[in-house]
This record gives sequence, structure tokens and C-alpha cells, in this order.
Amino acid sequence: MKNKFRGVGVALVTPFTRTGEIDFEGLKRLVNDIIANGVDYVVALGTTSESPTLSEEEKQAVVATVVETVNHRVPVVMGLGGPSTYDILNKIDETDFSGVDAVLSVTPYYNRPSQEGLYEHYKLISEHSPRPVILYNVCSRTSCNIEAETTLRIAADCPNVIGIKEASGRMGQIMKVAKHAPENFFVTSGDDSLTLPLIAAGVDGVISVVANAFPKAMSEMVSSALNGDFSAALKRHLDLLDLTQMCFKEGNPAGIKAYLALQGKIDYNLRLPLTPISNDLMHQMEKALKK
Repeated sequence: MKNKFRGVGVALVTPFTRTGEIDFEGLKRLVNDIIANGVDYVVALGTTSESPTLSEEEKQAVVATVVETVNHRVPVVMGLGGPSTYDILNKIDETDFSGVDAVLSVTPYYNRPSQEGLYEHYKLISEHSPRPVILYNVCSRTSCNIEAETTLRIAADCPNVIGIKEASGRMGQIMKVAKHAPENFFVTSGDDSLTLPLIAAGVDGVISVVANAFPKAMSEMVSSALNGDFSAALKRHLDLLDLTQMCFKEGNPAGIKAYLALQGKIDYNLRLPLTPISNDLMHQMEKALKK
């Protein structure tokens, strides 16, 4: 299972039409493009999908479209998290997991639970979920950090928890988990710009935003690093560095959707409260793409 999620996963955007409806044809084209360019798995309903703006019916339709389009070519991960443990358990009971290989569950936001609360939260979810669970630590968005000791405790006690997406940016914490985690527990980067140094420190890849627009370059960088060719990986990392930094300058997914629109892959539409990036940044991105 660890090897199944080694490499590059892509946190898929949700394309919208000008009138605010989901662009399912655009989503299908995007999934086919990133698979054709070498990514290892896809993630639906992550942060980048604008999942807080999607209705439950829309979420189900997005996952069904992704599963159908992927058609068993790569694993599919589905985001399923929230601030209420029991609400998540109810959603699990109501969800069709056909074609879904694992669940990505973000830490409970707003409540700011203790480390014991996080442990009990994930223990219940792991016992209830019919699919393996991947922890998602992104404290810049949730105001809730899973400390290394808690992650390792969950990994040891909950066999249905198979890994963690670490987007805390806390290098020492991430390296400690990578060093002490059980052999069958994977650690993947949730930060595109930190992926290369984290792989050098022992993590297993990345769940990437930038790979929506640059799947081949990100796949080559990660593959080179995981195979120990850090010279080739560094070249690709530096190729992507400026593009990556611009991608997040005015927020995600506004930046990555701008790249995709400039590439002609989707129309540039977001749902409020998210708004497009500035014209100045758009011009910088366009110039960087041409370069």
C-alpha cells in the first residue's frame, strides 16, 4: 500500500463554467492530461478542489467523474474530512467508495482539538472507513497541527491509517515522522517547493498542486529524487521554483487555475469567496510560461 502512493499525487482543481457550474468535460480532460504525463495517483476533493464551495451532490459527481475517467489507470484518493468526527462517520456511511483507493482526511478545523482529541478522532475514522485513511496536516488552514508524536502514535495503533500528507512546513517535525514511522506508513509532502529537500530527508513524494499544470516536470523531478539522481532532480526543481512561488503568491487554487487557463486547459473561473489573481501576477505568469 505504501508503494501505491509513492511518487506524485495531484490535488485536482475543480473546473467551473462561466455561470458557476462544474465543467465536467474540463475535469475529464485535465485528468487524462496529468495521467498521460506520468503522475502516480490523483486526489479528488482536496483543498485545491474548492471543496468547501461544493454541495454534497456535486462532491459525489466530481468523485464519480474522476473514477470513471481514471478507469483504474492510477489510484484515486478522495478527500473526506471536517470539523465534526461524527459528521464524517455519517458521511462515510452515505458514500459510494467504488473506484476509490484511499481517503484523505484533513485535521478538524476551527475546533482546535488537543493531541488526544486528534488521536481519538482519527482512531474512530480509521475503524469506520472501508478504505485506508491518509492523514492531512495543513495547520496554516486549520489552526491545528498534528505533532510528530501523535502521528507516530496513530500510525502504530491504527492499521487502517497508511500515511500522512504533511503540509505543516515544519521540517523537523516531518523528518521525525519519516524517520520513526512504521515501515508500511508513508509520508508525503504537501508543499511543492519543499518536496525535493523532504525526499532527500526520507519522505515518499508529494501531493502536488503545481502538477495540475506541470505534471511531466513534477513527475520527472520526484522520480529522479526517489531514485537517488539528485542532480537531475535539482535541475527540474529549479525549473519549477519560480513558477511554483508565483502559483501560491495570491492564494490556491487561484494561482494554479490561472496557469491552467493560460495553457488553454480550463476556463478561468472560481467560486466566491475566492477571486481571480491580479492582472499584474497574471502577466508575470504568462511571461514565465513563455520563458
